[in-house]
Amino acid sequence: MAYDKFTVLKSSAVPMPIENVDTDQIIPARFLKATERKGFGDNLFRDWRFNGDDTPKQDFVLNNPIYSGKILVGGRNFGSGSSREHAAWAIYDYGFRCVVSSFFADIFKNNSLNIGILPVTVSPAFLDKIFTAIEKDPNTELEVNLPEQSITILATGDKESFDINGYKKHNMMNGFDDIDYLQSLKSEITAFAANSPY
Repeated sequence: MAYDKFTVLKSSAVPMPIENVDTDQIIPARFLKATERKGFGDNLFRDWRFNGDDTPKQDFVLNNPIYSGKILVGGRNFGSGSSREHAAWAIYDYGFRCVVSSFFADIFKNNSLNIGILPVTVSPAFLDKIFTAIEKDPNTELEVNLPEQSITILATGDKESFDINGYKKHNMMNGFDDIDYLQSLKSEITAFAANSPY
């Protein structure tokens, strides 16, 4: 399934300076019954967002109208815990296209890249700068430049580079998942097969 192409994203951000956010908090296990990648955003951080009677918890950041945007800024060790793909699906379905942290759990990071969410790993010092900038002005915008592999706090000009696997970068920029990538090589595969002696 193809996803939105990701090249340069300029957006305000939602700050969540909580460390060790695990996948069970991102999407609780009781919401994993669906097999399609739709509707999971409704239950993103369900137990943190809502009370038992389904009323919003006023002190949770996603319920605070002063914060918005397509970038989620999390604390260290974001996405730890079980390997459920649904955690990445919930974040994408909610509307986020990028998650920034100083450290990601490997499986969550790969699941995100596979469905069109860019996980950007920054230094702890740069992460603090982002949180400080958003605290000062909730409308602060970040620019995430995938071709240049850089993230910039536009209000201050502070900038840092990030790493990404070349194959995943190519797919993100083209809106490909793994199957889309193979399909993009269909003519080459067909030509190779036609010329193969086997």
